[in-house]
Amino acid sequence: MDATGAIVLGLALLVAGVAGWWLRTRSGAVRTTGEGMTGDSPEVEVLRSLGVRPEDADLTVVQFATAFCAPCRATTARLAQLGTRHPGLAAVHVDAESELDAVRALDVRRTPTLFYLDRSGALLGRSSGAPRPDELRALVAAHAPAAGPV
Repeated sequence: MDATGAIVLGLALLVAGVAGWWLRTRSGAVRTTGEGMTGDSPEVEVLRSLGVRPEDADLTVVQFATAFCAPCRATTARLAQLGTRHPGLAAVHVDAESELDAVRALDVRRTPTLFYLDRSGALLGRSSGAPRPDELRALVAAHAPAAGPV
């Protein structure tokens, strides 16, 4: 291999490594939506059109999933487990394959994708990929108080 080929190969490996690192750091991370994502935002209106009623819970998590998505099943189980300790948590499952208009409107590019809404309907954030357990627990604890001792 000549010097030019080695340089090109080295650059390609470097770019691939950086891209992989960047994707791994973003996968499952909760991204806050910033200002202006009130209950009247277009995103929240799309979620409401799917039957999501954030006023019924302290925190509503809307999960877009598909039938053959293993991380989706794990996320559903994690949300169910958190729901037993946090009665103010509502988890809504949306079949991404059946709701393609909503998927396009909300720019859902992978499953699971989760949207987090508070009681007022404000969009707190979203995550793509299986949510990180520590971030999910912290978000739920911050918005849906745990049940008292039994």
